[in-house]
Amino acid sequence: MTTTPDSTLSIVIPNWNGAKFLPTCLDSLARQTYPHLEIIIVDNASGDGSQALIKALYPDVKLIELPENRGFTGACNAGMAAARGAYIALLNNDTEVDPGWAAAVVDAFERHPEVGFVASKMLLFDQRDHIHTAGDFFTVDGRAGNRGVWQQDDGQFDQEEYVFSACGGSSVYRKTMLDQIGLLDDDFFFSLEDVDLGWRAQLAGWRCLYTPAAIVYHHLSATGGGVTASYHDGRNLIFVLVKNYPAALWRKHGGRVLWAQFCLLWEALRAWRGVAARARLRGMAAGLWHLPRMWRKRREIQRRRTVSIEYLETILSPVQE
Repeated sequence: MTTTPDSTLSIVIPNWNGAKFLPTCLDSLARQTYPHLEIIIVDNASGDGSQALIKALYPDVKLIELPENRGFTGACNAGMAAARGAYIALLNNDTEVDPGWAAAVVDAFERHPEVGFVASKMLLFDQRDHIHTAGDFFTVDGRAGNRGVWQQDDGQFDQEEYVFSACGGSSVYRKTMLDQIGLLDDDFFFSLEDVDLGWRAQLAGWRCLYTPAAIVYHHLSATGGGVTASYHDGRNLIFVLVKNYPAALWRKHGGRVLWAQFCLLWEALRAWRGVAARARLRGMAAGLWHLPRMWRKRREIQRRRTVSIEYLETILSPVQE
C-alpha cells in the first residue's frame, strides 16, 4: 500500500480474540478506493490464533502484539503512537467498511480545516437498512448516546453536519489534534473513552463532522460487552463528567446531571439481582472512589479550554434526544 505522510490514513484496529471477524474487516479495507492507507492491528494477547492468521494471510498489515490485554484504550493508544498518517482512524475488528469509506473521511478533513474528528454512518451488519450511529450526542444532563440508534435508515441522516463526537468503533482523527489534546485516557480501559476524547477536543475548539458518505457495517458487541461493559459504563460516565463538564455548566445544569445519575443508580438498585445491574453499581462506586484522580486531570483539561460556555451549550442536546 502506498503511504505518503501528507495524505496517509492510518487505520488502527484493536483486536482481542476476533479471528473470525478479521478477514471480513481486512478484505473490505483492501477494496478501498483511497490508495494511501496504513493498516495497524494491535492484538491484546489473543488466544484464538488471530496473530497467526494475520501473519499468514495479511503480511502487509503492521501487527503489534501486546503481552497482555490492555483493553480498547491500551490497544488503540499503542496503534496511534505507531501511526504515521496525517489522519488516524480507530476501527473495530467486527466491522466491514464500504469501498468509499476512506476516501469520504479524508475528503471531509480536506474540506473542513476546523474539523478535528469525523464520524461515520454506522449501520447494523445484519440489518443494513438500520442505523447503529450517525455520530454521537451528549445531553445537558450528562448522558451520551448514538444518534439514530435502531432507526431504519430512510435518509433522515443523509446530510453532513456537525455532531458532538464520533463513535470509537469507526472514529477518525486529525493527527495534529491528537498531538494537542492527547490520545485516549487509559484509565477508561474501554467504554466512553471516545466521548471523553470528544469532550477534550470540543473544549479545545475542534469540531466533529458527521459525513454520511463514510459507511461502516458493524456487528454489535461481537468481541466485547456484557457484564464488563456494564461496569465500565457506570464508572466511566462519572469519569467523563468529573473531567470534562465545565464549572459553569455544573452551576446551570448540575441538578439535572445529579438527577440523571440518581436515576441510573435507582434502576440498578431495583434490578440488583441481575449481574449487569450489580456490575453497574460496582462501576459507579469505583467512579466515586477515583474522583481525586479524575479531579487532577480535570484541572489541566479545563485550563486548556478555548471555547465559550455559550458555544458548548449549542452542541449539547436537550434531555430528551
